[in-house]
Amino acid sequence: MPVVRGCELPEDLLYDVPNNIWYRPEADGTVTLGMTAVALALAGQLVAITPRKAGRDVQAGKSCATIESGKWVGPAKLAFDATVAAVNDTLVATPKLANADPYGAGWMLRVTPAAWDAARVTLTPGDAVAVPYEAKMSADSFAGCAPAA
Repeated sequence: MPVVRGCELPEDLLYDVPNNIWYRPEADGTVTLGMTAVALALAGQLVAITPRKAGRDVQAGKSCATIESGKWVGPAKLAFDATVAAVNDTLVATPKLANADPYGAGWMLRVTPAAWDAARVTLTPGDAVAVPYEAKMSADSFAGCAPAA
């Protein structure tokens, strides 16, 4: 698994590095997504997640959820046009789950992409994500993720 400045980035996922979102294609044609460890280190402990409702369309570059922490409120932006297929209600009820398990139980949404083949090529594969994340962290003057206590 790539680890950049202490931030784990599983190589079996796809990444929208500029927006700190990970994507995992599912067997049924949907795509699961969530916030990366980098996003969570920047935001701090999450206190609220307000996702778009199932059945809603979201355009590329638009917010699929509003994320709130003690020091930040902002959008989680979708990298491609899609329809929300499912919301992680457990995460909505317990937002800190994303901080504890960002790539597992802390997933945010499952979406049905409008054109997955076209969208997929715009994302960075996990086995190639270390270099772009290192560059982003340098540009953002981000020291990295705190080691697990």
